[in-house]
Amino acid sequence: MGIHNTTEDIVFSEVDKIFKAIEKEGNPEKFSLNDQCRMDIICYVLNRTEPRYIVSNRGVARVEQDSFEKQQKEADIATLVYDGIKRVNHNMRPRIEANASRIGTSTAPDTPVYNIPTIVGRLFSGINFSPMSGISVELWQDGKLVVMKDENWQNPYNMVSNTAGAFTFWPTPLSAGAPGLRKIFEYSVKIEAPPFETLSHRFSVPVMSEILSASSFSMDRTFKLPDLYMFPPGDEED
Repeated sequence: MGIHNTTEDIVFSEVDKIFKAIEKEGNPEKFSLNDQCRMDIICYVLNRTEPRYIVSNRGVARVEQDSFEKQQKEADIATLVYDGIKRVNHNMRPRIEANASRIGTSTAPDTPVYNIPTIVGRLFSGINFSPMSGISVELWQDGKLVVMKDENWQNPYNMVSNTAGAFTFWPTPLSAGAPGLRKIFEYSVKIEAPPFETLSHRFSVPVMSEILSASSFSMDRTFKLPDLYMFPPGDEED
C-alpha cells in the first residue's frame, strides 16, 4: 500500500453527498453542478484542508477508530464545500464551447508530439502597479487564437480579482516527425483594455518533441513570461 491522503477520501465523499442533496432538493439556487465545477470545488476544499497521510492498513484502522475527529473533520469540510460551490459559481469560468468557433477543439495526435509547456504570466496596471482583473488575455500564433489542450484551459483567459493578476495557457500538443526534435514556437500575448494602450508581447518557446502527449499538468513544464504592465496612451514603462 502506498502513501495515501485520507482527507481526499472525505472531500470527494462530502462533495458527492452535497451535490446529490442539492439535486434532490431541485437545486433552487441554480448552481452549476457539472464535472468541471465539481473538480474546481474539490481543489478549493483540498487547498484549505490539512492533509492526513497513512502508509499502511493499520493507518486506515486508526483513522476509522477516531470517529469523533472524523465527524468533526467531515463537518468542517462540508462547510468548505458549500463555500466552494458559491465561490466557483460566482467566478464561473467561461466554457470553451462558447468560443468554439474561434479556437476550435483539441485532439491529441497519435504521432510523436511537441508538448507545449503551460505559459504563465502576470499583468499589472502601469499606473499604480496593482494586479489587473476584469479583462481578457489572448494567446496568438500565426494570426490565430491558439487552441488549448482541453476545455479546462481558456483562450481568451478571463482574469478575475482573486488570481492576483496571473494568467495561464496550455496549448494543445502539436505533431512532430519523430521524438527528440527541437523546434522553436513563436507566440504573442495580446490584451485590449481601454483606456489603456493595447499590449502585445511576443515570445519564443523552445520545445523538444516526445513520443507521447503529456496527460497531466506539471510545474516542471512551465514557461514563465516576464511581468507585463499596461499604460495609458502616451505613457511608457521606465
